[in-house]
Amino acid sequence: MRHFLIDTDTASDDAVALVMALNYPDVQIEAITVVGGNVPVDQGVQNALHTVELCGRQVPVYRGIEEPLLRPLETAQDVHGEDGMGDIGLLLSGRTPTPGHGATAITETIHRFAGEITLVTLGPLTNVAHALLQDPSIASEVKECVVMGGIGKGH
Repeated sequence: MRHFLIDTDTASDDAVALVMALNYPDVQIEAITVVGGNVPVDQGVQNALHTVELCGRQVPVYRGIEEPLLRPLETAQDVHGEDGMGDIGLLLSGRTPTPGHGATAITETIHRFAGEITLVTLGPLTNVAHALLQDPSIASEVKECVVMGGIGKGH
């Protein structure tokens, strides 16, 4: 069994990745942390909660950092729609995020599964940066890190 910790800015692209991971038989998602990115963090949390519920799973979803460290947040709502899911009118799940902060959840989850956890990052790395600032020792406890990255001015 592979243990995943997924950090996401849950818009439609990340929702597809979450559905795949939530339904992969060899993967146990230990936590989902949400960061502001494609959509504001609260919308991303709702999208993650909806996706987890749609898959019939019980996975803790934590709200993380709203803004990047060094600049204002620039969403991609012009691409993904205001709700990040193409504005198709998804009904809110009624669930609320798991108490606690995303960066703290990253630190605690990595310690709990030291040497076994795969950190999957699907959005800005702000939650991960805050977790590393809180506790640099987590860097050596991650088995592997998979990053979906690559947006910037000039592309």
